[in-house]
Amino acid sequence: MEYALVTKPSQETAQPAPSIPQNGLLIVKTANQTIKDAIAQPIPQKLYGDLWFEGETAILFADTNLGKSIMAVQIADGITRGRRGGVTGSEANSQPVLYLDYELSDKQFEKRYSAEYEQHYLWDSKFLRVKINPFFVDFEDFEKQMFKEIEAILEETGCKILIVDNVTYLKMQSTESGKEAMSLMKQLTHLKHKFSLSLLVLAHTPKRQHLSSPLTLNDLAGSKQLSNFADSIFCVGKSHQDSTIRYVKQLKARSCPVEEEVYLFRLEKNHNFLGFTFEGMDVEYVHLKPADIVKSELTEKVIETKKEYPDWSLQQIADKVGVKHKMTVQRILDKNPP
Repeated sequence: MEYALVTKPSQETAQPAPSIPQNGLLIVKTANQTIKDAIAQPIPQKLYGDLWFEGETAILFADTNLGKSIMAVQIADGITRGRRGGVTGSEANSQPVLYLDYELSDKQFEKRYSAEYEQHYLWDSKFLRVKINPFFVDFEDFEKQMFKEIEAILEETGCKILIVDNVTYLKMQSTESGKEAMSLMKQLTHLKHKFSLSLLVLAHTPKRQHLSSPLTLNDLAGSKQLSNFADSIFCVGKSHQDSTIRYVKQLKARSCPVEEEVYLFRLEKNHNFLGFTFEGMDVEYVHLKPADIVKSELTEKVIETKKEYPDWSLQQIADKVGVKHKMTVQRILDKNPP
């Protein structure tokens, strides 16, 4: 025999919620009203597998020349085409994407997506690429003008997908400081809420000190401030096993569990499209460079730099080889005197 569970209405459901003004900074409502409001909203769809969902602010970061821009362009292409299927497919319908490209010139972009400047890849017309006007010279109010024009383009096009490549170019100062990162993300978050955007921001990592260690949020420049604004964070690492293999690691997610394994991709040029081909899932540690090799390579760099620049200070050598502390250089030279 089955019994229905009958519960007595709580005091909250039995009585009307208090009337609280909602025109200030904070909004107060009951948990039941929160659920009711949420039911009226559409369920967020996947834009890039479990790595980025509609309505989210996602951050993609990697070291230089690992292919984060290539991945972002491929993500944009998939969204504009409504490309479904696979672990990185989109569930959303085909829609326009506004891609702010502060990295590549038109000719560099052409080279990546053509067969030696011929037989060019044909994009969906909903892929909208924005670049800096080279004739613009009024850099005194560069940042203010930048966001003003981004907002105008969003209003004109009605785009709900915004990709920023990369975050450094929106600031005249370095975004490695927490203060600058915070200011930048506040402005991007303002745009997100005003236009109901799904936002993907590309960022970089300072030169990594321990290539044998797993990638973490600490490898993101301005990590603490940037990560606080993000719903999702994923990064690209290079495999020690094969120079063409990249792995993507999920570090933060609010719409799904964080995947323990990493996604493996092969970076390759397929006729006229430079992109990532999914290879499977794996564990990160097998793709990290062994600690003894990292130590040996660093020692060699320090010795060679000292020979080439004998008058340099320890800190200058440290900066050249990519370590933070001059005492690391001192210890290596003590063990390997010239």
